[in-house]
Amino acid sequence: MSADKAGAQPPGVEIAFYHLTVTPLEQALPALLERVLARDWRAVLRAGSAERVKALDSLLWTYDPDSFLPHGSQGDPLPERQPVWLTAGDDMPNDPQVLVLVDGMDHPDPSGFVRVLDLFDGRDDLAVSAARDRWRARKARGFALTYWRQRPDGRWERAA
Repeated sequence: MSADKAGAQPPGVEIAFYHLTVTPLEQALPALLERVLARDWRAVLRAGSAERVKALDSLLWTYDPDSFLPHGSQGDPLPERQPVWLTAGDDMPNDPQVLVLVDGMDHPDPSGFVRVLDLFDGRDDLAVSAARDRWRARKARGFALTYWRQRPDGRWERAA
């Protein structure tokens, strides 16, 4: 990941905030990751704990009886070949274009990615407040931001 030069405008990374209000993360995440893979991009998903990584690992194998999302996590063979890498740390062995942040996780320099997906639980006041703080900090650095909210049917609608 490349670092910003002092005073330089951030590169064209789009940071998309996904405000989960209708469906839980476990329901919304697979569809978003499918879209990432449909673009032939690789992703790293950063979760809040090793236990959460384990739960998301299981989810991505079982969320659809007719499908699965190819992915890996610590201990899996050939991490560099995994289209989606799950981690609770900073490891990114698969050279990702997309960073997916859940559980209020952040990254100090998202400028090295094509897209950042920041998913947060809209029913949790602390999560919403923390997402607002991340939005303000990234806006102050000049990043291109988008805000997506869920419609009552669970589909995404761009609001900003």
